Amino acid sequence: MANERKTEAIARKHFENFTDYIEIEEQISDNPKINKLLKFASKKGGGTGYPEFILTYKENPDLLIVVECKASTAKHESGDRDKYSEYAVDGALLYASYLSKGFDVLAIAISGETKQSLRVSHYLHLKGEKKAISIFADKLLNAEYYLNGYLKSPEKFRQDYNALLVFTKELNEKLHTYKILESQRSLLISAILIALENTAFKRSYASHKTSQNLADSLVKIVADELESQDITGNKLQNLKIQFGFIQTDTSLSKTDKILKETIDDIDENINNFIKTHKYFDILGQLYIEFLRYANSDKGLGIVLTPPHITELFSDLAQVNKHSIIYDNCTGTGGFLISAMKTMIADAKGDEEKIAEIKFKQLIGTEYQAHIFALSISNMYVHQDGKTNIINDSCFNQSVINKVKEKKPTVGFLNPPYKSNKKTDTDELEFILNNLECLVDGGTCIAIVPMQSALAQKGKILELKKRLLEKHTLEAVLSMPDELFFNSKVSVVSCVMIFTAHRPHLYHKETYFGYYKTDGFVKRKGKGRIDVYGCWQSTKEKWLANYVNRKDEPGFCVKKTVTNKMEWAAESYMETNYSELKETFFIKTLLGYVTYLLGNGLVNQVNRKPFLIKNIELNIENWKYFKLSEIFKITGSKTTPLLELEEYGKGKYPYVTTQATNNGIEGFYDFYTEYGGCLTIDSAVLGYCAYQELPFSASDHVEKLVPNFEMNKYVAMFLVTILNLEQYRYNYGRKCSQTRMKEINIKLPTKNKKPDFEFMDQRIKSMPYSSSLSVRT
Repeated sequence: MANERKTEAIARKHFENFTDYIEIEEQISDNPKINKLLKFASKKGGGTGYPEFILTYKENPDLLIVVECKASTAKHESGDRDKYSEYAVDGALLYASYLSKGFDVLAIAISGETKQSLRVSHYLHLKGEKKAISIFADKLLNAEYYLNGYLKSPEKFRQDYNALLVFTKELNEKLHTYKILESQRSLLISAILIALENTAFKRSYASHKTSQNLADSLVKIVADELESQDITGNKLQNLKIQFGFIQTDTSLSKTDKILKETIDDIDENINNFIKTHKYFDILGQLYIEFLRYANSDKGLGIVLTPPHITELFSDLAQVNKHSIIYDNCTGTGGFLISAMKTMIADAKGDEEKIAEIKFKQLIGTEYQAHIFALSISNMYVHQDGKTNIINDSCFNQSVINKVKEKKPTVGFLNPPYKSNKKTDTDELEFILNNLECLVDGGTCIAIVPMQSALAQKGKILELKKRLLEKHTLEAVLSMPDELFFNSKVSVVSCVMIFTAHRPHLYHKETYFGYYKTDGFVKRKGKGRIDVYGCWQSTKEKWLANYVNRKDEPGFCVKKTVTNKMEWAAESYMETNYSELKETFFIKTLLGYVTYLLGNGLVNQVNRKPFLIKNIELNIENWKYFKLSEIFKITGSKTTPLLELEEYGKGKYPYVTTQATNNGIEGFYDFYTEYGGCLTIDSAVLGYCAYQELPFSASDHVEKLVPNFEMNKYVAMFLVTILNLEQYRYNYGRKCSQTRMKEINIKLPTKNKKPDFEFMDQRIKSMPYSSSLSVRT
C-alpha cells in the first residue's frame, strides 16, 4: 500500500541540507500572512489549506516554496489539474494560486516512495500573476539553485522591470516637483549609483547634517571613484562639470532631506535591480522615461535603442569572448552593455579574460557631454570599459585612428536621426564611419530610419552607392513600427547588417526580413513591454531565419539589390496566401454592407448568401498576376472639403484616406470620378475599398480602374486580396502608384487568365452577399 510519509521523508531530508538558507515549516506557518492566505485554500474546498512543506528564505522573504507530496507516481498530475486532493501537481498549484496574492511562489510537486522512482515538477507563480509557469528540471535541486533560478528567470525579470518602470514614473514625477530639469535627472541618478558603490558613502550618507554637505560629499565621491578607474585629465574635469549641478541645485543642496530620501529610493529600487539583473542599460531606460513627457533631446535626434534590440544585435553578430566592440554613437552605452553581457557569459568564469573584455574590448564614442557622462556612469556601475569611451566626434581623424588601433571586429550603432535634412549628418554617414574603423571582414549592425533604405535619389542614393562599393550588405530587417514608442518618437526603422571592407558583389543575395512583430505591447504607464513573454521565442525565429538565410512568404526573402533599389523586405517579399481564410472575405463583405446600411444605401442587411453553394478556394492552384495588367493605376482629382461644403450635402461619397466606413467621409452633391472602381489610400496603409457610386476624393486617394467588366461581387473578392498587401506600407514606405505597379497578386486562374467567374460565384456563396443586391 502506498505510503505518503515516505515521500515526505525524502523531501524533508533533502531540504534539511540547506537550513543555512531556508526555514522549513510543515502544514502551518509561524508567519500570520502565510496562514491568512491559506485560510481558504483547502484542497477539498471551504477551509484552510495545509501544504506538506512551506519553505522561506532567510535573506529573500519575497519567495516562498510550497511542497505537495503523493506516494504514487500515478497520482503526480491529473489531465486538467483540478483534482487538488488527489494529485501532487494539482494541489501544489492550488496552494501557489492563493499564496501568490502575497508572495512569489515556487510550487514543487513530488511523487514516489523512493529516490529512484521520484517524479518532481516545479512551477513558478509570481505575485499578482494569473497563472504559474513550468520551471527547472524534473529533479530536486539545492536551495541556492532555486533562488538563483528564480531571480534570473525571464518571468522574474519582467516582474522586476515592470516594477522598475512604475518606480521610475513615480521618481520622475517627484523630481519634476523638485524642479530638477529632465536632462539632469538621469545624471543625478547616475551620480548616486556611482557613489553607492563606495562602501563608506553608503554607510554614512544618511549622517550628513546638511543637504549641502551631502551634495558636496556625493560629487566628491563620484569624482574619486571615477579617478580611481583611470579616468583623469579633461575627461574627469568634464564629468565633474556635468555632475556639478547637484551642489548648486536648490532642492538638492538647500532643501532638507530631499537628496537623502532620493538616495534611499534609488538604493532600494534601482541599485537592487542592477545587482540582480546585471548588464542591463538601466540609465538608458531611466533617460527614456525622464524625457518621455518633455523630450527636449528629440531635436538632437537622440532615440535610445530598446534593450531587447541591443541584445538582438549581439546575437545577430554572434558576439563572443574574442569580439572587440565599437559603437561610434554610444549614447548611454546600451549596445556595449548588452555585448559585454554576451562576452562575459562566453568567458565562462575565466576572470582574466573577463577583465580583458571589460578594459580592452569595449570601445565607444559619444559627442554630447551630458550623454557621455551617462555612458561613463552606466559602464561604471557595471564595472567595465569606461576608460575606452571617447568624448569627441567620431568623424575626427584622430578618433578614427585611435579606434582603428584597437582593431574592433564588431560595430554597433543607432546614429542620431536627422531633424534637419539639409544640415544634419546623414545616418548612413555614421555607418560608413563605423565600417571604416572595423577590421577586414568585421560585422557592422546599425538601426536607422526606413527612409535610409528606401531612398532612390539624392544624397542618400550616393551614400548607398559608397556603402556597396566598399562593403557587403548582408541583410536588412524591417523593425516594428512602434519600436521607439517609449522615446515618444514615431520613426519607422530598419536594421542594416554589413561585412566591412568586402565590396558588394553584383550577384550577392541580400537577406530581407519582415521583423515587424516582436510580441511587445503598449501598457499605460509602462510604455511598450513584453507582457506575454513572447520575445524569447520570437527572437529565436528571427535569428534562425537570418542565420540560415531562409525564404518564407510573409516573413523573409533573399534578393540581389543595387544602390538604386529599395532595401526592404516589403518591396520583394511574397504575401503569405496560406493565411487567407474565408473569414477574410466575410470581414470585407460585412464591412461593406455595414457601410451601405449605415449610410442609408440599403434598407436592411441579411446574413444569408446570394447562392447556396460550397465552393473551395484551392489557393494552391492560383497564379500570380501583375496588378498593372488587371487595373489601370491612376490618381484621383483632389477636392478640398471646404469646396464640397459649398456644393452642399448630396448622394455622392467623398473618399478619403481613412480605413473605416469604406473610406467615406460624408456625401455631397458633387463628384469628379466615376464609380465601378477600387480606391487605395496612398498616404500610409494602402487600405483598399470598392466605390460603386461616382465620388470625389481627398488627397492621397489612388484609383484602380478595372481593365475588365467588374461587378460588386468580384470587387469584394479583389478588395480582400489587395488588403492582404497592407503589410508592405507604413509611414516610412507609402503606397504610391509606382510601388503598386510593381505588385503581383495571386488569383484564381482559368486559361492562364484571372478567373473572374470563380470570384463572382465564391463571393455569392458567402454570408452577407445577398445584401449587396438590395438597393434603396
